[in-house]
Amino acid sequence: MSVAAMVFQYQFQHIPNGIAISRNTQSRQPYKVFSHPSSGHRNLTLATTVPHAFSLSGSGAGAQYSSAGSGLGLFKTVEMIFKQSEQYGELVDTGRNERKKRIAGVDQDELLDPKQLADPDSCFCEFQGVEIHHKLYEPESRSSDNSLYGQHEAQTPSLELGLPMILLHGFGASVFSWNKVMKRLASLTGSKVLAFDRPAFGLTSRHNTFETQSSDAKPLNPYSMAFSVLATLYFIDFLAAQKAILVGHSAGSLVAVDAYFEAPERIAALILVAPAILAPRAIPKVVDTKGDGSDSNNQGKPQFKLFEILHKFIKYVTQSIIQMMKRMVDMLNSLYKKALLSVLRSAFAVMLVRMIIDKFGVAAVRTAWYDSKQVDEHIIDGYTKPLRTKGWDKALVEFTAAMLVKGESETKPPLSKRLHEISCPVLIVTGNADRIVPSWNAERLSRAIPHSKLEVIKNCGHLPHEEQVDEFVRVVEKFLQRAFSGLEEPSLQAVT
Repeated sequence: MSVAAMVFQYQFQHIPNGIAISRNTQSRQPYKVFSHPSSGHRNLTLATTVPHAFSLSGSGAGAQYSSAGSGLGLFKTVEMIFKQSEQYGELVDTGRNERKKRIAGVDQDELLDPKQLADPDSCFCEFQGVEIHHKLYEPESRSSDNSLYGQHEAQTPSLELGLPMILLHGFGASVFSWNKVMKRLASLTGSKVLAFDRPAFGLTSRHNTFETQSSDAKPLNPYSMAFSVLATLYFIDFLAAQKAILVGHSAGSLVAVDAYFEAPERIAALILVAPAILAPRAIPKVVDTKGDGSDSNNQGKPQFKLFEILHKFIKYVTQSIIQMMKRMVDMLNSLYKKALLSVLRSAFAVMLVRMIIDKFGVAAVRTAWYDSKQVDEHIIDGYTKPLRTKGWDKALVEFTAAMLVKGESETKPPLSKRLHEISCPVLIVTGNADRIVPSWNAERLSRAIPHSKLEVIKNCGHLPHEEQVDEFVRVVEKFLQRAFSGLEEPSLQAVT
């Protein structure tokens, strides 16, 4: 047999109903199924026009077959063999089908219910019809199994804050991203620590809102920011607490800040880790509105009265034009949103999401780390595990649609213009080598939020709580000590 030639090898075993055939896994030659007009059976033949060397061997009645370079004779032999076999369907382009059934290395052939993928410490609760996956750690669980901790962890003193902590993951992540710090934070605070999967991520149930959007009754979209905010506040009640410390990572920081503005009296402190919040360039300043009384001297002058009338007229005309333009923009915006939703809820969008996750999903995880060599199979499996759940692709499309077409509140200014209103203690943590959200944005954000504390962790990327666990816990401990130390009841005094 020629070494340069492509080699196909099959093992034939005689069985009562024909011949069992096993394919050499090194073969890359495609197969095609042809139907003969005179027969109701389909025969599988090698689709090639180039002479190759083949080695065919069989056992059963001592049969031995061989052929090399003889194209026509080989085709007849293979056709005869497959006519006797009832297993030909399993051999049709199996390699190509297997590739199509895998997304980011995860088999898509048999997707499962999220609860079937749950960990031993996983919990589920229902909120507005959604089964939310979460994990809960109490400080007592740490002392019951000291073998899970290093010596330095066992000696970490508890601050006994009496405030639970809720952890909010970022885009594409899940409760898994908090696994390394949950128990240590529970030990540090002496309180419960809870992390939950936002809808479209992790093991929280997926809901297909493609059909429900057209109904008259419009329930809260589980993939919207409003739902995540209400779920966060729900878990504060779930923990039987009046207040909680919110820890948001990346896009989870948006949820944390929005939850603060929704119910500031329920939020004791904010810890924003690599926050994906666009910081304003200009910091709002307090403007002195007191007049100097110079205009009072001009009130009685005819020229001033004429100017005042003209000013009011121009102001009225300008406001009318602005209102008319606003209505036109609102109408165009509504049409744009409808068109965008129709595209996002199409089969094409689902296919596009699957392609993006397949091509860039694992690469994005590695890019998020300062040292991509530290990203092992355990981490990859943790981030890709949700791809084994039913409906993960449609849920991700729905989440994207909810984020892109969300309407800005007419009664509230944009978030970037409200950051200066935050009055609770705020810690901002960023990695000096963050390639997803640059550290300079975190620095600018710290200037926009009064009295906030900024911590930059060296040799760290977008995931300080995964990459630099010890340093992350240390900066959190220092922040909490400064914010709440020596107080019987938690204070809302800002860190200076």
